[in-house]
Amino acid sequence: MGNLSQAVWIELLKARRTKMLLFTTLGFSLIPLVGGLFMIILKDPQLARRIGLISVKAEITMGSADWPSYLGFLSLAIAASGIILFGFIVSYVFGREYSDRTVKDLLALPTSRSTIVLAKFVIVGSWSLVLTLLVLLLGFVVGILVGLPPVSSQMLWQGSINVSITAVLTILLVTPIAFFASAGRGYIPPMVAAFLAMAIAQVVAVLGWGEFFPWAIPGLYSQGEELGILSYVILMLTSLAGFAGTFLWWELADQT
Repeated sequence: MGNLSQAVWIELLKARRTKMLLFTTLGFSLIPLVGGLFMIILKDPQLARRIGLISVKAEITMGSADWPSYLGFLSLAIAASGIILFGFIVSYVFGREYSDRTVKDLLALPTSRSTIVLAKFVIVGSWSLVLTLLVLLLGFVVGILVGLPPVSSQMLWQGSINVSITAVLTILLVTPIAFFASAGRGYIPPMVAAFLAMAIAQVVAVLGWGEFFPWAIPGLYSQGEELGILSYVILMLTSLAGFAGTFLWWELADQT
């Protein structure tokens, strides 16, 4: 894996110069802001009715205006929308080379294809984790501004861990999206795959089979469902399959 640091630096420069960084930051920022809006509704239902907001829907979704409910919302929101938001990141990082017609130049560099792919995954993972941290930090700011009742630091820590683990489980599932971005040579195939994964996850979760469908597992975890070891094995195997498939595509597929 020679030249990995240089490859990562190049991918970092690409990410810094793109509007996708701004778009994904705005997209993830909406999660704590929407959660804060629900908290305001729950704190003052009468005010919510006067300004035209639906307090009943917020109450069904959130439960009560407190930190556990708020952090639970952040966790569930990342699980529900993360495959799309994280999918945008991986679709950009892998698909832009084909859309911008720079893949030939990239492969002509004195750097192995496996190193290029690994560097892209490093950027995807780092980018996604930073945005998860943004959600948590902005979430705490919003929660304080909304005036949520104080709780113990242990409860806040446990809620933050739950959000973080949910995000990591979701990030692990973007590797198949990277494969579709590479094999599909662009943005559209991976995003179609991401939307399909999210839609199917909703259906199988309702049917009670969510623990066996990888993209439904983060959502179940975020809601405190008891998952067996088989669920995590399925998730990890799916992630590894996407990881390996992407590497094999770049190594073996005709790139002319």
